Order: sequence, then C-alpha cells, then structure tokens
Amino acid sequence: MHKPIGLTAAARAALLSRLTRKDTPRTATTAGRDFSTLPVAREMALVRAGAEQMQIPNPFFRPHEAVAGGHSRIGNREVINFSSYNYLGLNGDARVTHAAKAAIDRHGVSASASRIASGERPIHGELEAALAANYAQEAALCFVSGHATNVTVIGHLMGARDLIIADSFAHNSGAEGIRMSGAKRIAFGHNDWRMAERELAANRKRHARALIYVEGHYSMDGDMPDLAQFIRIARENDAWLMVDEAHSLGVLGATGRGIFEQQGVDPAGVDIWMGTLSKTLSGCGGYIAGSALLIDILKHSAPGFVYSVGMAPALAAAALASLRVMQEEPGRVAQLQANSRAFLDGAKARGFDVGSSVGLGIVPVILGSSIKAGRVSATLLDAGVNVQPILYPIVPEGSARLRFFMSSEHTEADIATTLDALTAACA
Repeated sequence: MHKPIGLTAAARAALLSRLTRKDTPRTATTAGRDFSTLPVAREMALVRAGAEQMQIPNPFFRPHEAVAGGHSRIGNREVINFSSYNYLGLNGDARVTHAAKAAIDRHGVSASASRIASGERPIHGELEAALAANYAQEAALCFVSGHATNVTVIGHLMGARDLIIADSFAHNSGAEGIRMSGAKRIAFGHNDWRMAERELAANRKRHARALIYVEGHYSMDGDMPDLAQFIRIARENDAWLMVDEAHSLGVLGATGRGIFEQQGVDPAGVDIWMGTLSKTLSGCGGYIAGSALLIDILKHSAPGFVYSVGMAPALAAAALASLRVMQEEPGRVAQLQANSRAFLDGAKARGFDVGSSVGLGIVPVILGSSIKAGRVSATLLDAGVNVQPILYPIVPEGSARLRFFMSSEHTEADIATTLDALTAACA
C-alpha cells in the first residue's frame, strides 16, 4: 500500500493563513501597485511553500549545459533527457548549425524590422515554399512565435458574429486566439468528433463563419483526432478546419509529414494548417499553410505578422535545413516511432497508466497526485533521467503526470534504464 502523500487539511490551512497574513499594512496609495496582491502571486507562493515543506525540489527552469536531445547535461552531469522536443535529433546536427551560421554571415542576427516594412530575406521565402509543399498547399507564412501564430491568426480571421468549435484539450495558444476573436466558443469532448458534429450542426446557422480547431498530435496525451471525420464535418457544415501540427511534423507519418500522412488523408481537406518551428525543425516561430488567398490576407493584415519583426534569418535557415534532413533521412522518423512504441509497451507491461497515447513521440505516465509526480521527477533526476512533471492546474488534479518526449537519439539501453528507474521511484 502506498502511504498518503501531501499536506493534511489542517497543515494546508495553516500554510495558507501564513502566506496570506498581512504583516505589513498596505496604504490606499500602494495597494494597487503591489504585485503580490495578484491571485496568481498568492497561488505561486502557496505552491512553493508547500513544495518546500514537503522537500520537493523545483523541477522547472533547470539549466541545460549542452544540446538537449535524447541526452543532455544538467548540474554538470550527463542525463537521459525526455523533456525536449528535439524529436529527430536535428537541433545540434552539423548541417543545421552550418545553415544557421551561414545565414548570420549573410544577413546578420536579426531581420531588424517587420518584413512588410523592411523587405524580404530570401531564406524566408524558401522556408515557406518548403512548408507549403509538405502539406501540398499553395503557400505558407512564418511568424516569429508559435504561440503568437495561433493567437493572431484565429483572433484576426474570426469575429464576434462567428462560431468556433474546439477540442476541450486545445492548447493555450488556440484558446487565447479564440478568446481574442470574440467568437462564440463551444468546446467538445477530447477527440469526440460526434459531439463536435452535433454542436456545429445545432449552432452553425446562427453565425456568419465557423471554424473547427483541433490538434494533429496532442502534447499532453500523445493521441490524435480522426482527421477524416473532422474534414467531413467541416465540409458538410460550411466551416473551416484548422489543424495545429506543433507536435505532428516530424513525428507522425512514415516520413514525418504529419497527421494526414499518418492517417492516409488528403491534406487538401484542411483549410488552415498550423505548426511550429521550435520542435522537429530546430528553430523558433510558427507557420500557416493554406491557399494563396489566405496567406496573402494574413501577410498584409494579420497583426502578429504586419506589426512584428520578421523571423531571424538564422532561425529560418535552421528550420529549412532541418526540414530537408527530415525528408532525406526518413530513418530518423522510423527510429523515433520505434523508440516511442518500445517505451509505451514497456510502461504498460509494468502497469503504468499511459492514457490514450498512440506511442509515436509522446508518452505520458499518469501518476495522479501532483505531489507524487513532483517527487518521482526529482527521484528520476537523481537517477540520471530528466523528465518534467505536469501538475495541477495545467492538468486536473488527479491526472498529474510525467510527460516523456521521445527522440530518435534514445537507445534501447536508455529506455530500459528509464523504465527500471521509474518502476523503482514509484515502488
């Protein structure tokens, strides 16, 4: 039997009382400027104090002293690393770093202004053409931030008279874009296309435009939607379909092209393909691929593009080089998927709850308690394994987890060592 983990109700109440005690009176002229009065500041203080009392070290912002791929260096020691999105080991690849350095030599470090104001750098157009070709679309456009891509594109295309049907597990960037748009939002149960269809059919006629927002590969659970069904639903209800491929490119499909390749679906059925450059593609930023008209509209009017500095040329060059290596070396994708399946099967065999993961790049190990997840993460680091806990409120309490991001660089020995360490830490 496991011993109960956590603070008693009385201890929690005492801790909360101590954290909220007003030892120093605030005057009417200073209270409004005191950041500690923000609700989030109180919550952070409570969590930190509780972790300190239970001797759980802070698992966040650990400095890496090397390229973070299947392995890394933390605290001057080598660790097996499962907390980076370097799925194909391309961040640190000599061809990728050479491309970035060459772009710096040619263009400098920064684009120095927005592309609409200062002109183009050829590397931007080359990357966008390659991304469009990956999805068999007419054009693509890159933004300086993946998060901002969803915020600005959804917020710009949709308005108060419109409807957005979104998966309940939608990423924060999608949720923020929906909120900014002012459109009516209806969330459907995770991957429940039947519920999405019912909600869209019941509400579509009352709105001018409609958008369905899903992800190709959900980062918290490592699962996928049924893309063909969502394409059908969008077509039958005169709605746009947007697919967020942040964790799909390089991970799903025999050659890493994404969910459409994984599921054998025509990519033309999706109106808006979105993705990020910071994971498989070793850069930073986001992209939209779609029709030439859509990209032209965004290029001339999306606030997050028009009023933002252009992507650093070195990052665009690194992303393009990474995409080319991915296309030339599909064995990297095959190795990633084999490693993921081995880890998933091994975790299941040891009795761990891996949720609905399909074992293609992301495998959560659901431990329930946030405190347990934090403690197990710390124990694993001591054993030479770096994996981040995902805690409340990012996930509901009771579903806290360790989230294992796999890499093509992991070896069979890495996986076996990690599963042994995980089993020991949870005993």
